[in-house]
Amino acid sequence: MTSHFFSPVVQRLVPYIPGEQPKISNLVKLNTNENPYPPSPRVIAAITHAAQQGLQLYPDPESTALRQAIAAHHGLAEKHVFLGNGSDEVLAHAFFAFFQQGRPLLMPDISYSFYKVYCGLYGITAQTVPLADDMHLNVADYAQADSLSVAGVVMANPNAPTGIGLPLADIERLLQMHPHRVVLVDEAYVDFGGQSAVGLIGIYPNLLVVHTLSKSRSLAGLRIGYACAQAPLIEALERVKNSFNSYPLDRLAIAGGVAAFEDQAYFEQTCQAVMDSREGLVLALEDLGFVVLPSQANFVFARHPQQDAAGLAAGLRARGVLVRHFKLPRIDSYLRISVGTLEQCDQFIQALAELLASQP
Repeated sequence: MTSHFFSPVVQRLVPYIPGEQPKISNLVKLNTNENPYPPSPRVIAAITHAAQQGLQLYPDPESTALRQAIAAHHGLAEKHVFLGNGSDEVLAHAFFAFFQQGRPLLMPDISYSFYKVYCGLYGITAQTVPLADDMHLNVADYAQADSLSVAGVVMANPNAPTGIGLPLADIERLLQMHPHRVVLVDEAYVDFGGQSAVGLIGIYPNLLVVHTLSKSRSLAGLRIGYACAQAPLIEALERVKNSFNSYPLDRLAIAGGVAAFEDQAYFEQTCQAVMDSREGLVLALEDLGFVVLPSQANFVFARHPQQDAAGLAAGLRARGVLVRHFKLPRIDSYLRISVGTLEQCDQFIQALAELLASQP
């Protein structure tokens, strides 16, 4: 639907389509990469306490307590941390702040699809760089004869939806290839076995690392994202934020986020549980004939050489199991399967085995 009230930009937009959030109960929900475990009990206690006082007042526009907690966790100064309403908002502000230069922005051809949406919103040219046939990212493909001819580089590490991670040495090569452009590394899934680039921030002024509390901290429903970088990049993000919404995080989110970082033991326990489940899930899928890409995320990306992925996704949904299928070039034969609890993974494998057995 269009309208004469729409601006030319809105007329051209192709919005991001999030994974299904079903209204049906008792589904095995493995389609949106949420953490299968609830947040730390300390988070619930902190939110409950925060809800009982001060909600008639605006929250701290700087989210100082949470910035301090994140900075301490990463061994950074508070001035190196920026907060937003989920990492998607942080990414949006970063695209607006750094990549509107009339030059193309380099990104993998298979990655988080919101990157191209932000390009459409802000009039940025997306220049996709194909992944290798095995879905790995080849850093050499991002070399330019003149690095100033591009607006910057954006990539997810580990990548989504493939789950494949890059070592820090490759991230450093990217930063060195483009010293005068921002290299944005989206680390939404890094806590499940990837290598974080946060430790490189003091060396590279062009590095911006984005994190979320939605995955490894089990807070997808609270909407907290953040970026780490040297102070000038953080200042640019603050300028954008305060020209858009000075209060991106409410009091409950700030309190819950602080508590999440205070309970390091729970964080490590649940991350390890997800990684353990992932290992078993990969083995079970391979036993059923699937080819599974190596994952350092809380999901796996798998295809069956003899089966149609869309048909499998539909058949699983009919059996009460949700997984994600992307109708996109190069990956339409794959299913992205979030790692659930051991019980959820068992239910998924059982439904999948029954489905495969029923195929002609």
